[in-house]
Amino acid sequence: MLAELIKMTITFVMSNYSLSFFSLGLIASFVAIARSENSIDQSLVVEKLLAWYVFFSIGIDNFYDFVMHVFFGQMSAAFIGWADSPFQFEVGTASLGYAAVGLLAAFRSYDLRLAAVLGPSVFTLGAAAGHINQMVTAHNFAPGNAGIIFWTDILIPLFGFGLLWLHRRDVGAVAVPIPT
Repeated sequence: MLAELIKMTITFVMSNYSLSFFSLGLIASFVAIARSENSIDQSLVVEKLLAWYVFFSIGIDNFYDFVMHVFFGQMSAAFIGWADSPFQFEVGTASLGYAAVGLLAAFRSYDLRLAAVLGPSVFTLGAAAGHINQMVTAHNFAPGNAGIIFWTDILIPLFGFGLLWLHRRDVGAVAVPIPT
């Protein structure tokens, strides 16, 4: 019984990795806020949420996506309700690029974080549109097409854009001058 519960939990966490990594980012944020030696104010909360969001929801999430599409492409395609194809490798390498930028940007400047959030957010919002198309035209309601992944493809980028907006509004961003 316990072994089955553990198996189901691991399957849920790994199958819904975008939600899992988003949740880990929230937990890391709350720990960082609680451990902060500074007074807790809105700018600190937004800073910690944004840093750990970029680290987990962009960096780690996309690295996991890379591994799954490149090394477990057939399984990933089946989870989405599609046939395996060489495109799995291309999606995986794009995810590796997003991961690299996310891990680099997590604790850096606003502009670098903006770039790290923008690319994968456009991708996942586009993927959500593709999921809708597949649900309507092909009646594809596979878990990787119409389940939690569909909703996180929409909600996680919106959360990231909201954090970027709050950070820009409350903390401000120092514009880096363009070399002339």
